[in-house]
Amino acid sequence: MKKTFRTASLSFLSASVFALALSSCGDNKTAETATSDVPTETTVDSAAMMTDSARMAKPEGVMVDGVAMTPDKTIVQNAVQASSVTTLVKAVQAAGLDGTLSGTGPFTVFAPTNAAFDKLPKGALAGLLKPESKEKLKGVLTYHVIAGRLLAQDLKDGQELTTVNGQKLKVTVKDGKVMVSNGTDAPATVQIPDVISSNGVTHVIDGVVLPKAE
Repeated sequence: MKKTFRTASLSFLSASVFALALSSCGDNKTAETATSDVPTETTVDSAAMMTDSARMAKPEGVMVDGVAMTPDKTIVQNAVQASSVTTLVKAVQAAGLDGTLSGTGPFTVFAPTNAAFDKLPKGALAGLLKPESKEKLKGVLTYHVIAGRLLAQDLKDGQELTTVNGQKLKVTVKDGKVMVSNGTDAPATVQIPDVISSNGVTHVIDGVVLPKAE
């Protein structure tokens, strides 16, 4: 009886090891397939492994102008509450982009402050806001938008981002500060990073970055 029990136990153990080996082979094959399907581009959705709020440990949102920008609102819904970006909101509405930036996304937006727009040459903003300049205004604004979700920690020195405008935006990181530029003009510095919304992330910047003339 003992011999029979021992033989049965060994048979069961062998079968289990064999099944485990087959399972492991299947898992490896799946992993290899998944790896081969991963895009090689550097622009990635930061929320792939966990939520942005969890990564930032700020589920209550980020304060901008004394108001909490919370992850349950869209980029536009959060922006309209911030007093320092009212010019940007006005420009987005004039360009007809408020609907787009309220969409699913995700988007990464570099949002110039009112003071940033004030740095533009006299009359430049007023000219852009004219109905006949709508396409030009749209080109300037979409130069501040990236398809995908990029937190400040995802932005690396020397990195070039393809904007919705189609042109490249150059990233510079110096002494912990993130800056963006067209590669020619003085860069704009990120003042408030990682303002998380339901459809993307906003980085408030101190300058308007103009696309190069084509």
